[in-house]
Amino acid sequence: MNRLKGKRALITGGTSGIGLETARAFFREGARLAVTGTNPARLDAARTELGSDVLVLSSDAGDPAAQKAVAETVRHAFGGLDVLFLNAGIAELRPVEQWDEAAFDRSVALNLKGPFFLIQALLPILGNPASIVINASVNAHIGMPNTSVYGATKAAILSLARTLSGELVSRGIRVNAISPGPIATPLYSKLGLSETDLKTVSASIQSQVPLGRFGQPSEIASAAVFLASDESAFTVGSEILIDGGMSL
Repeated sequence: MNRLKGKRALITGGTSGIGLETARAFFREGARLAVTGTNPARLDAARTELGSDVLVLSSDAGDPAAQKAVAETVRHAFGGLDVLFLNAGIAELRPVEQWDEAAFDRSVALNLKGPFFLIQALLPILGNPASIVINASVNAHIGMPNTSVYGATKAAILSLARTLSGELVSRGIRVNAISPGPIATPLYSKLGLSETDLKTVSASIQSQVPLGRFGQPSEIASAAVFLASDESAFTVGSEILIDGGMSL
């Protein structure tokens, strides 16, 4: 407990799934916390669960202009920022021939463009030291069918973790990444599949995991706490794969 005491943290996509579980963990560890989301019902639920001490913001993670507004709100509320967990994103799975430009642009915006410009907007208020944790994906490493665009965006943001590490370390800002395998979150229910098809897809994905199960959001949250805390002070430009052996 108190591993993040005194640290000011922002979690994007912090109202459901991995983001919400990480918000719970950060809060338990003493962080002063802000989270973002877009779904009104989940925003309200997060406010109710996390309490009035947590700043819950409605923001589109894929809109570059919105990132400046988030940064200004955090600056006004906290004065600065010590931890950023870039978690918001989208997993849209389609055969390559079914992609159109609008869907392609949306995935790139949410998974890469928005996070990049949020980092840019937050640079003036990031402390020294500070930690940026990027939520990437095992799909940056494996050739899973129907993940061409998703995998490409996650590979790009994983590259960003390495390049920004070299660029920002002199400012005392560490950048690291977590690459989850399949995690039991509401993400898969957002794919627009029927219940039968969803069960088929889930079984297929699970069969590719040597441990034979989906991961739990708490397993990703624990890694995020480590990378956000001073325990990882010598960890820079690294990737933690938490995939049950899927990338073996």
